[in-house]
Amino acid sequence: MTRILAASAAIAILATAGAALAHHGWSWAEADQIELTGKIESLSFAPPHPTLELATADGGWRIELGNPNQTQRSGFVEGVAKVGDEVTVLGNRSLDPNEKRLKAVRVTLSGKQYDIYPERIQTN
Repeated sequence: MTRILAASAAIAILATAGAALAHHGWSWAEADQIELTGKIESLSFAPPHPTLELATADGGWRIELGNPNQTQRSGFVEGVAKVGDEVTVLGNRSLDPNEKRLKAVRVTLSGKQYDIYPERIQTN
């Protein structure tokens, strides 16, 4: 009976971890990266992921940054940017072509680069 309970607990933990990885992973995003430049319409540093709403020539985009600690390590913290600032964001867009959502790997503001996922930045 103890083995069955332990096995059930292990399966539940693995299933939960898989769901968390799927939510926080990159499977929803394209492999290729794009750059977007626009003005910040709103920003939030709240968990689970800080976000920017960006007004571009192509319309409004939702920009997802890293988790709060990761975003903070990049130096992109509250007070660095404000509504109305122009930024350039490098990242991976949603696989859904109708969804204007991007997972940022780098944010550039006033010539300063904030590398949120430095290991994922693709250079040509």
